[in-house]
Amino acid sequence: MTTSLDTHTDDPGSGFIGLTRALAEAGRGEGLTLGEIRDRLDERGFGILILILSIPCLVPALYGVPQVIGIPILLLAGQLLIGMKEPWLPTRLLTRRCPQAWLDRMADFAEKRMGWFERLSRPRLQALSTGLGERFAGLFMIIATITIVLPLVNTVPSVALAMLAVGLIQRDGLFVLLGAVVASLWAGALIAVALGLYYGATWATGLSGYFQ
Repeated sequence: MTTSLDTHTDDPGSGFIGLTRALAEAGRGEGLTLGEIRDRLDERGFGILILILSIPCLVPALYGVPQVIGIPILLLAGQLLIGMKEPWLPTRLLTRRCPQAWLDRMADFAEKRMGWFERLSRPRLQALSTGLGERFAGLFMIIATITIVLPLVNTVPSVALAMLAVGLIQRDGLFVLLGAVVASLWAGALIAVALGLYYGATWATGLSGYFQ
């Protein structure tokens, strides 16, 4: 028997790596739309959708993909921030199809590179991963996503985003906290570099004017 795409197959007790493989197998050669992926998820839908979207952004110096994927991530993180219980995306995004090859690569990457996320994460400090904790995570997801869309600097904030998402999926407040710290430090570093370049350019311009 085949399972309808309308059926929720997400098991809250299962790991996210197994879920990515299940989604790849459910594509049946044609892939899945974001709407079909969303409809297969249960109460962990926000975390899993954001994790799935963040996986391609973990590839270093990948230009173009993070800038596109950042839009639905910002929408989902914003919904977490305002306390929505179920993920919503506009129809135009829900009908976008994730090709089978992309689903397969996502599952392969999760199995090969993210096993330690699943092994180390477990339910703890749940005040940081449920209720107001989800809003806390949403805020730092927005911070991480804003820096993801900058060209050539997507890997570090994508790690922060993945940690925040895993924290919500696994109900692990420690992962949420670590993801928030990474996102904050990275955003702070980028701001410091930008200010350094600005004031450096201002100083150089003033110095050159002094000698003219």
